[in-house]
Amino acid sequence: MTGRAVAIVGGATTKFGVRPLTWAELAQEVGAALFREVPALTTEDVDSLFVGAAEPERFAFQSHVAPLAAEQMGLRPHRIIQRTELACASGQSAIRSAYAAIASGLSDVAVAVGVEKMNLPSMAEANASMACVMDRAWDGPAGATAPPFFAMVAQRHMLEHGTTEEALAAVSEKNHRFANANPHSQFYEKTFSREKLLRLPVIAPPLRLGDCSSMTDGAAAVVLASEDHVRRYTRTPAWIRGTGQYSDFHNLANAGSLTEWPGLTRAAHEALGRAKIGIRDVDVAEVHDCFTISEIVEYEALGLCPPGQGGTFATDGRGDLGGDLVVNPRGGLLGCGHPLGATGVAQAVEVFRQLSGTAARPAENAEWALVHNLSGSANVHSVMVYQRGGAA
Repeated sequence: MTGRAVAIVGGATTKFGVRPLTWAELAQEVGAALFREVPALTTEDVDSLFVGAAEPERFAFQSHVAPLAAEQMGLRPHRIIQRTELACASGQSAIRSAYAAIASGLSDVAVAVGVEKMNLPSMAEANASMACVMDRAWDGPAGATAPPFFAMVAQRHMLEHGTTEEALAAVSEKNHRFANANPHSQFYEKTFSREKLLRLPVIAPPLRLGDCSSMTDGAAAVVLASEDHVRRYTRTPAWIRGTGQYSDFHNLANAGSLTEWPGLTRAAHEALGRAKIGIRDVDVAEVHDCFTISEIVEYEALGLCPPGQGGTFATDGRGDLGGDLVVNPRGGLLGCGHPLGATGVAQAVEVFRQLSGTAARPAENAEWALVHNLSGSANVHSVMVYQRGGAA
């Protein structure tokens, strides 16, 4: 996209987990945290608000959540206020919209916030709400919610490429270990060895409990600013250099190969192309590990390894500290939990910290970062590329 350069200048998250708070209280909590993290920011500075929220109508029985979030955060947006909904990518969609608004001149300083309250007194009701993300009329009656769908992906990847349960456990062990350094993660105090993960109950064969991200409550927020406002807030911005998105089906009958995600390949190619770099230039990546097999397929679709070798990439530690690049250093969706609307924003908070040198698990000398979210049955892919500090 042409226009003004845009950067993230700060961000914050709440604690992720099963929280005894309402949707509005989560928005209030992350708002307070954001102003602590960006002390130069005032409420008057923020001219626009973009709210990522996947299903507040079902989880929190609340619609029209953008002005609710603004009120809870102490903001009075006077240029743009809107909600973005794209299932698991709702948060990144809020950031993309804020970026586009600032680059085009419609906004100067914007907040993108993601909020989701997923844990309800009835888990059956919560799971029924999750089924709304799929094609409810066609795939819903077949039971094609997220765990069965990604179990089919894993089964097919094992059949085609010989991927093992040990490879799945390697992804989960890495991301849970990273989460142990992130006090805001849902599983901060829990450790999972590969041996322990391989003994956990099966949810949808071959996926075990540790292969699945959790139902999570949480919120995250970032501040975006145009190039002429950045230095008011930080000397270590994370510049947005590229973005891409692709959607190629919705009904599972049109999915094609379960083990090849061309939508991700195309979205990443667009984002990296706009940034004028290749995937080998990326130092740290936050990818959408809603299930362990997701991260494995994403290694391949991003071009980090040839098709079929994602399992080996995982077991060889090539996405770990000291590997080809560091993948999901905040703990990923597996270790942090997955509050749908907040996940993409929390990933951006981690990228800002990685590129500003304040992350808990720093990738050495990180200059370039990539964030990926998928939505639904891996049918929509959203990618953003960031660069460390320096001039606009």
